[in-house]
Amino acid sequence: MTISDVRKLFPHLQTDQIYFNHAALSPWSTIATDRINFYIKQRTGELIDNYSSYVKWSGSAKEKLGNLLGVEPERIAWVDNVSNGLNILAQGLKWNSGDRIVLNDMEFPSNVYPFLNLKKQGVEVDIVKSRNGVVEIEDFEKVLTPKTRLLSISLVQFLSGYRADIDEIGNLCKKHGITFCVDVIQGAGAVRFDAKRSKVDFLSGGTQKWLMSSQGLSYIYLTEELQSRIDQKNVGWTSVKNAWSLLEYDLTLRKGADSFQTGTVNRIGVAIFDAVLNLFIEFGIENIEQRVLNNTNYFIDKLLNIGVDPILKGVSAKNYSGIVSFKHNNAKQIFDELENRKIFGAVREGMIRFSPHFYNTEEEITKVSDELEIILKGLK
Repeated sequence: MTISDVRKLFPHLQTDQIYFNHAALSPWSTIATDRINFYIKQRTGELIDNYSSYVKWSGSAKEKLGNLLGVEPERIAWVDNVSNGLNILAQGLKWNSGDRIVLNDMEFPSNVYPFLNLKKQGVEVDIVKSRNGVVEIEDFEKVLTPKTRLLSISLVQFLSGYRADIDEIGNLCKKHGITFCVDVIQGAGAVRFDAKRSKVDFLSGGTQKWLMSSQGLSYIYLTEELQSRIDQKNVGWTSVKNAWSLLEYDLTLRKGADSFQTGTVNRIGVAIFDAVLNLFIEFGIENIEQRVLNNTNYFIDKLLNIGVDPILKGVSAKNYSGIVSFKHNNAKQIFDELENRKIFGAVREGMIRFSPHFYNTEEEITKVSDELEIILKGLK
């Protein structure tokens, strides 16, 4: 599969727009819409009760996702969003007053509020301050105490695009007996990641961004050892081992991660995700990552050439992801001007954020840079 083949799968590329906002929401490909149409065909008469199809798609999607994350499929469970995924961890562990959790000041709120909510139980939260969009491992190490129980971080920071040194942080957590949690929503589908190599105990991610699927479907992964320490607060009829023995009322939970799937999940979301994951398998995540990082390098160079300093200026390329952002006092005006030119990025916290995916091209990046230069000159 060539990049030309891939680009033919995205109808929006046949218009005159440039879409660089995959860190928020990806456009659908014809792979997604073909599966949607097939699903509609079933549900409108061909196979109205299509539970058997869901079971097949769910198992297939977990197998493919497991390959991308470096984990076993039985250790993956579907959830509705990352916040609720992280709440499974936050509310499931037993906490004592004085226990501590380490976060940082660049996290999306989904990876903050579930843990801040534990303050009512006497848990203390240490928020490490970043420096120019970067949190170094020594900054984490300085705040660790014998009371530190958990460290949670995003694989890729949603504002700066900084890709954390996950392997080093995982080793640090393992050395100190700290549970290691990673929010992978801004990395999975764009860069390679191996949860086992990085010694990750728990992760959560969504399917609607770099994985180019649907909103309303997310996932968690947790190790068997961690699951044995979690007191599962929410259970439902599909959480139990003998789910289809409907009148037994035997609350014996499943041993796998799917015990956290308490009932009907977003089945059409699972169907779409299973289909879309084929693109990642066929093109190859290593090839996807290379194109994403090449685009990022090229984009940063183009911005520097027009006098714009990206947040990641001077940062090692090993910490690049698919996100390129910069601060500007007139960020909202720049965003509006770009949209008027049918260039779609995002504005967040006084920053313009671009997030092209692997199928985007240097020609598109050059076009965005040229238009941005014109806009910036007009603001002077």
